[in-house]
Amino acid sequence: MPNGKAASVAGGPAPIAEASFFSFPEGDNPASFRDSLNVGYYSQALGIKASYDDNASLLRTITEWLGTPYRFGSNSKSGTDCSGFVTRVFKEVYGISLVHSSRSMFNHVKRVSKDEMQTGDLVFFRRGPGQPIYHVGIYLKDGKFAHSATNGGVMVSSLQQPYYQRNFYAAGRVNRN
Repeated sequence: MPNGKAASVAGGPAPIAEASFFSFPEGDNPASFRDSLNVGYYSQALGIKASYDDNASLLRTITEWLGTPYRFGSNSKSGTDCSGFVTRVFKEVYGISLVHSSRSMFNHVKRVSKDEMQTGDLVFFRRGPGQPIYHVGIYLKDGKFAHSATNGGVMVSSLQQPYYQRNFYAAGRVNRN
């Protein structure tokens, strides 16, 4: 149809009607359907089994940062280090300002056990007993976390990878109230 106009029928304009392939139960809306589609996208992009109950804002924000190169001392989408990435995500998603240091972040969280970790908790790493914390990431679920690594920038890794399994130190929860 030229210019997006409907062809006329019997000399008059054709009635305009909207059609949808989806019907929404009463009380539901297309936005919630769109959100569930997005959760599917985040699941695939992050390599996790996200559900509609997960924090879509957190998953979306992390997905938008994937592939950002590593840059020591920075916290922008042109380059970021691990704590810079965490500070920016927490500011964007929760409106919380964290310090730009993995060691300082550790001092401002409530420690949680590894089996009690929830999406949005922080995971901390050190190279051995008595060594300082040198790395931080954001726990997603299914044993996966998002972080900015020196060898690839912002990515999702598994806590089961030997390197991260060996260097995992603790998990902590930021008060998000």
